[in-house]
Amino acid sequence: MRAIIIVATLITFNVSCRSQQQKTISLFNGKDLNGWHADIPEMDSNASAKSPFIIRNKMLVSLGVPHGHLITDSTYQNYRLNVEYRFAGKAGNCGVLVHASTPRALYKMFPKSIEMQMEHTNAGDFWCIVEDIKVNDMEKRRGPKSNWGITEGKGRRILNLTDGSEKAVGEWNQMIIECVNNSIKVWVNHTLVNSGFNCTANKGHIALQAEGSEVEFRKVELKPIMKLSGDKSKHVH
Repeated sequence: MRAIIIVATLITFNVSCRSQQQKTISLFNGKDLNGWHADIPEMDSNASAKSPFIIRNKMLVSLGVPHGHLITDSTYQNYRLNVEYRFAGKAGNCGVLVHASTPRALYKMFPKSIEMQMEHTNAGDFWCIVEDIKVNDMEKRRGPKSNWGITEGKGRRILNLTDGSEKAVGEWNQMIIECVNNSIKVWVNHTLVNSGFNCTANKGHIALQAEGSEVEFRKVELKPIMKLSGDKSKHVH
């Protein structure tokens, strides 16, 4: 009887652990920016400058200026990040940063991280920001090897795998980012757009950019995972 009780307890414990691992976490509550902090360099010296990150109509909004980043207070590792966004007015630029750490490490603005580009027509490009990552066909997608680097003036952009995955300006896009160990995969609207490995970081903060364009986010959700999804979009939900 005692053995049965122990086995039952272990089964309950394992089911509970799996349930906790699979729990989806909303990173903003639709009311305020609790759990986030803004890093806006212009606010250091300009008393009239205001943070470009606000909550509006239950959406998280990046007004685009002044430039900077909205960064999670917590750090994360091994997860699937689901971001739903749109350029509400006109096409522009923004990005999601993963594995963010040292603030203002590049151009006294960008935290050390790997960026998932959201710029219209280029969504899914990797940008290396004082961290690095490898992909297949590196020279084709990153340019001459002699120019590769992770700091100012170097070849930090790694082109995405496909065109045409984004929707028209004003329509909602979904970006899925999976980070497991030292690998990162990115889908835009159910199309695999980038896949990298041997990343120089495997955990850190998550950040959203203010980079000149107004962007609305209606969902920023995180779900712990233990392995990457397959390449087929039907495996990503």
